[in-house]
Formats: sequence, C-alpha cells, structure tokens
Amino acid sequence: QVQLVESGGGLVQAGGSLRLSCVASGSTFGINVITWYRQAPGKQRELVAAISSGGSTNYADSVKGRFAISRDNAKNTVSLQMNSLKPEDTAVYRCNARSGIHGEYDYWGQGTQVTVSS
Repeated sequence: QVQLVESGGGLVQAGGSLRLSCVASGSTFGINVITWYRQAPGKQRELVAAISSGGSTNYADSVKGRFAISRDNAKNTVSLQMNSLKPEDTAVYRCNARSGIHGEYDYWGQGTQVTVSS
C-alpha cells in the first residue's frame, strides 16, 4: 500500500516558477515509476513528467526545457521544478505511483492546484 501527498502548488504569474513535491509513504520499495499528471477544467488528464526507479525521465513536449523531474530516494520524494510557467500550465497536478512487476498497482495523491496568471 502506498500513500502519496502533493504540495507546492499555488498562484504565480506567467514566467514564474513553482516546485511541486510528491511524498510517498507505505510500501514504497516496490514503486516502478512516479508520474506527474495534470488536468485543467474541460480538458483530459495529461502526462507532464515521469521518473522511473532507474532514473529515466519522460516529459510532455509542452513542458520540455521548462520542467524538470527529480527524486530523493532517502526522503521518498519526487519533485517537479516548473520554470517559465505559462497560463496554459494552470491545472490540478496529481502524483501517480505504479508498482508491481508490470506496474499493475496504481496509486494517486489528492492533487495540488497550480494557477498561472497572465
């Protein structure tokens, strides 16, 4: 069992920065990948960035060069540094963890709101 708690969201002007954190607790040893997703009103949920247990990363094209995902294994924390924020980055950001051999176990945090004003 895994529990995820996100933090770091808030209101920022375009061009500003925020750093989101996802803290995992419970059976964290089995996590294969942690992914940040976001969903804005009226839009489908989209993958923002992901990091695997081996350290490989994936980013949405829309955030490449602006966002960076990293992890601190000692603290069971994955962070998302968001720079050069745009109004279209406004969304609820949620952390997802997958575990199991095939990633068949799926856990979600409650989400943190990011609002970017023009």
